[in-house]
Amino acid sequence: MSMIPAHFGIWHRLGARLLQVSSWLVLLFLILPILVIVPLSFNIEPFFSFTEGMLRLQPEAYSLRWYQAIFDDPKWILAIQNSFFIGFFATLIATVLGTCAAVGLARDDMPLRRLITALLLSPMIVPLIITAAGMFFFYSELGLAGSYLGVILAHAALGTPFVIITVTATLTGFDYSLARAAVNLGATPLRVFFDIIMPLIRPGVISGALFAFITSFDEVVVILFMAGPQQRTIPRQMFSGLREQINPSILAIATLLILVSIALLITIELLRRRAARLRGSEADVPPAATS
Repeated sequence: MSMIPAHFGIWHRLGARLLQVSSWLVLLFLILPILVIVPLSFNIEPFFSFTEGMLRLQPEAYSLRWYQAIFDDPKWILAIQNSFFIGFFATLIATVLGTCAAVGLARDDMPLRRLITALLLSPMIVPLIITAAGMFFFYSELGLAGSYLGVILAHAALGTPFVIITVTATLTGFDYSLARAAVNLGATPLRVFFDIIMPLIRPGVISGALFAFITSFDEVVVILFMAGPQQRTIPRQMFSGLREQINPSILAIATLLILVSIALLITIELLRRRAARLRGSEADVPPAATS
């Protein structure tokens, strides 16, 4: 059923249709490279192109050999383990730091709030190559370059701004009178945070954590500067594979990453809808009667 209002004239209808068509064309332009990767990952031949058998949909032209090759290669196994290990701890650090920062920055009485916010969000603004170079020289002085701890801290710094943004958005309109009432009743600051503030901002915290994990999981520039041979992640291994030995194993791991990304995006959308429902429920509650 068309969503164009009935009172639109011919030019309005034409403009609305052109907008719809252009939107679908932009979506197709963005998603087409991803759609091409998936069938190519099942190519039985070691090529990055569709064979004649694939175009004819012949079953013998398709195979799972490149997926099996991933799990038979120690380098890929190490890269997968490193990606999840580094991503988990980097996300944990970024979530804790970003949540604490967002709670403080959301208060109107926070001194130098705009300056501090700009500094905390700078990893998203400064070109990543500059950030990576600065991290390399800084962590080299501390002896952390080429170590798991150095890579985790670097990825945590990149993921923290995403947590700050999502949690700050969740805190918009937060009624701090609830926290003040709890303090007046004798609650400690930690209890106020975990029993009152945290339940209300939990969707934003989880969404920020997922964005931080995706940032760490997909990051390659900082890894090129910071990681040693034992800290190779999936993007770093894919980059090496494109330079050293090209085979469809890269397409197979890319397909698996697409599935992981889709799962994370679905989770974020479900959390967004849950937060919207909670805000709607709060809006439907009538204000308390005052004496």
